[in-house]
Amino acid sequence: MAELSTLARPYAKAAFEYANEKGAVDQWGSMLVLLAGLSEFDKVSELINTPDQTPADKAGKLIAICGDGLNDQGANFLRNLADNRRLSLLPEIQIQFNAFQAEQDKTLDVDVLAARAMDQDQQDRLAAALQQRLQRTINIKVSVDATLIGGAVIRAGDTIIDGSVSGRLARLAEAINQ
Repeated sequence: MAELSTLARPYAKAAFEYANEKGAVDQWGSMLVLLAGLSEFDKVSELINTPDQTPADKAGKLIAICGDGLNDQGANFLRNLADNRRLSLLPEIQIQFNAFQAEQDKTLDVDVLAARAMDQDQQDRLAAALQQRLQRTINIKVSVDATLIGGAVIRAGDTIIDGSVSGRLARLAEAINQ
């Protein structure tokens, strides 16, 4: 079976292109956040996955739940997903929609897992270095993990930079054991 990301990509791309064309990217982003969030509730998940309801019934109930949170185009998008039995893809569609938006805006969310807390100056210097290297506006989120011993692990999209002491020790142990 195909991966969820592969199945969701054409829907996310179509939604993004339509929203971008209409100048409604933020509105569509909000609608997809609402739909993805709803799909995480047990009752809604049961509705999405039940074979007892027709796709039109499922879409109608979800549209009713959303109320004013969906415009006519968002409701049509939801009906299309239901007709193609793809309602379960809503969380992945929302993730990919956000990725298309970030790509267009030239922004990148970076997760930094550091051995110790980073002050604002350190975060700013890291953001500047990453911005220069990746040619994007950087949004940093820092978490602390003392098990790293020292250094940090940086995740920027598909790029992972492991500058932690524990990572270096693991690579050294691997090299010795070869």
